[in-house]
Amino acid sequence: MIKKTQKMDWSNDTMLQLIRHATLKIQVNGIKFLVDPMLSKKGMISPVPNTANDFGNPLVDLKMKIEDILKEVNAIILTHMHRDHFDQEAIKLIPKHIPIFSQIEDFNRLYELGFRNIVSVENNYIWKDIQLIRTNGKHGTGEIEKKMGPVSGFIIEASNFPKLYLAGDTIWCDDVIRSINKYQPDVIVVNGGAAQFIDSEPITMDKYDIHQVSKLAPYSKIYVVHMEAWNHCLLKRESLLDYISMNNLTNVEVPNDGELFYKL
Repeated sequence: MIKKTQKMDWSNDTMLQLIRHATLKIQVNGIKFLVDPMLSKKGMISPVPNTANDFGNPLVDLKMKIEDILKEVNAIILTHMHRDHFDQEAIKLIPKHIPIFSQIEDFNRLYELGFRNIVSVENNYIWKDIQLIRTNGKHGTGEIEKKMGPVSGFIIEASNFPKLYLAGDTIWCDDVIRSINKYQPDVIVVNGGAAQFIDSEPITMDKYDIHQVSKLAPYSKIYVVHMEAWNHCLLKRESLLDYISMNNLTNVEVPNDGELFYKL
């Protein structure tokens, strides 16, 4: 049974926690993964240019101490290396020996930054009886997609663990449809926020994309992250929650920063 809870202690149970934005902590059979670590204090990073505002990033502070975020982390999952997913604070604070599972396109840069335990997942990789399967996505359309570069998602599979799909920075597209149809995930984490530039369509999921995910995967529990922390993410939680309610998307939830939102 999967249930939402606000307060719980970390144990050997399966759990997910939203740290902030796309940064997640996931525990799989006692192994702790940190996903897309962005650890800077509020306002430390310059705004994304060519957007509707010039607020410094991140827009909000972390809800917990960094030492608690990094405590007992066994590995990093990196969907791509944009600065809202892997910032200078993370580069500085994460031990260089820790395993990092990433897309092959990011290997050279990670190595240049001093990391020495990089696993480039081209298709799938098994580590400590946990299978990581890389999936594709589209970080926008047309010329914007080309400029944004390659991005990845990951399916996480293990015994006694519901199948988890981290979609990553992608809009609703054939890659997402194929991943859901092929792997039939029990839990899906999508990056919302409808991030966009002044002259572009959204480059992460908006409420209509999330609706499509909900319709295609009515059997899945869907959690929306990547909201209210970066200056070009314009879709707010309140607006999305209103849309979810009006359209009766009963399998979609929107966790808050710091929330332990999933337990097996």
